[in-house]
Amino acid sequence: MNNQSKAKKPVWRDVKQHLSTFDRTALIGLVQDLYKVNKTNQIFLHSRFNLGDDNLKPYKEIIERWVCPNIFRNQDISISKAKKAISEYRKAVGSPEGMTELSIFYCESCIKFLNSCGLDDESYYYALVLMLEQTIKYMRQLPTEQQATYLKRLDKICRQIYKGVYGFALEEDVEILIYEYDLIDKIGAKRSPQTSI
Repeated sequence: MNNQSKAKKPVWRDVKQHLSTFDRTALIGLVQDLYKVNKTNQIFLHSRFNLGDDNLKPYKEIIERWVCPNIFRNQDISISKAKKAISEYRKAVGSPEGMTELSIFYCESCIKFLNSCGLDDESYYYALVLMLEQTIKYMRQLPTEQQATYLKRLDKICRQIYKGVYGFALEEDVEILIYEYDLIDKIGAKRSPQTSI
């Protein structure tokens, strides 16, 4: 075994040890360098310090790009990149309201894409149902009066799914979700009975 394979991989503790030797000026210089390195760091710091008019906008742009791509420009879909934007917001701020907004926006963007071009992709549908569930969980952390707006938006998403041609399985999964979270009386959307042939 060579020395290179025996080398210890650096961890946060090692970085922290070096940071403890920095004075205020050196620490600010380091953060400035990180800020300049890439847009992700900039978005993180803007969100963490609540800078700008709409801290959710950059995350929403990323979500929409990856779950509602422009097919005329040959853009592809990436559920993982869209979810990563939500995860990065969680690390930067992670407020229940922001998490609810981003997760429901993800679902709305999926419906927008499905309505514009249709898609027969089980993993896309599965991710949509999981994100609907996350939306419900985040929403329940909010005060009751704030939940009303999100319930209306959830209702609209469910109605779109029930009237769409996305497939019976998606409708059924959404109906189960509404039942499991006891939202039947709060969301007016109901799946139409299937007609027998």
